[in-house]
Amino acid sequence: MSTNPDTALPPVTYSLPSNVRGDHVPPSRSHIRATIEAYLSRHAGERDALEGLLAALDGTGEPSSRATLPGHVTCSAVVIDRDRRVLHIGHRVTGLLLAPGGHVEAGDRTLLAAAVREVCEEAGLHPGDLCLTPQFLDEPIDVDVHDIDANAAKGEPAHWHFDVRFAFYLTAEQPPALALQDEEVAGAQWLSYADVRSPTLRAKLMAAEADGLDGRPEPVNASALIHDGAGRYLLHLRDDREGIWEPWVLALLGGGRTRDDSCLEATLRRELAEEVPGLEPTELVPFAVEEATSIDGLAVPISVYAGRWSGDAEAVELREGVLLTWCTVDKLDRLRLSPGLGAIPVTLQVLAR
Repeated sequence: MSTNPDTALPPVTYSLPSNVRGDHVPPSRSHIRATIEAYLSRHAGERDALEGLLAALDGTGEPSSRATLPGHVTCSAVVIDRDRRVLHIGHRVTGLLLAPGGHVEAGDRTLLAAAVREVCEEAGLHPGDLCLTPQFLDEPIDVDVHDIDANAAKGEPAHWHFDVRFAFYLTAEQPPALALQDEEVAGAQWLSYADVRSPTLRAKLMAAEADGLDGRPEPVNASALIHDGAGRYLLHLRDDREGIWEPWVLALLGGGRTRDDSCLEATLRRELAEEVPGLEPTELVPFAVEEATSIDGLAVPISVYAGRWSGDAEAVELREGVLLTWCTVDKLDRLRLSPGLGAIPVTLQVLAR
């Protein structure tokens, strides 16, 4: 965790491990539909072009199964480096330069998770090498429809791929060494936005460049380190449910940014209003950046805000999680804490002064 120099608070470094996936089932039809509708809310003019995809979502076949014809959903990862270049790989079967991607598999929790898995398999990256972009977050940057030729060897007729593409930044200053999947991939190139091979993706990238799509990671989540000024701090016991980040541990309140949030403080205040309406800290001061890990293994920079509040934690309405409680430093070694809270005692001692 890197600190804001204006706060004069000690650095705190921690990382949240990813959760174990649940049953090995593909992303649900409802998840795919919600993902596409979120995309179309930004690009309403593309609804006609995605008529085949929408028909697949209304059909009886599994939308992401390669057996679903005349078309099915695939996923790709648009990996962007600090020089505003996009990773392309040479596809052995087609001879084309493409963003890493492919078919959804059982066990892919979401379409975004499928894109992460594909780029890691094909290019040898690790999920922690990637993070979400503030412009697109976990929504697609592009959805493309392209023709796939018949493949007699696989017994596949000509069909369509409805390719759902997600944007990621590299976390490191320099692109890591690639370990290409030899059986499918022949070489790799980093291409500028203007040279990206897909016309639809190229247009989206160049339009987003003006909105700051520059390849430089920044926090997309916010959490609240709330203290009462008297040595106590507020912890939230998370639900033990599939898909919950670090289930059944005590952690900080907060959550992820949405595209409607004007800034990260707005993200945090919205999250507090949703999770614990009535809990309103008198001040929220940016004081550190937490380096966490998402449920899919992605790097997640989180802006941590220090806030002050001294209300009755048991009297507050809790809409997410199991309980909200005040804790003192001497209790920490008896609690099941989010791994990131290990360094917090020193922080809270400073805040309480």
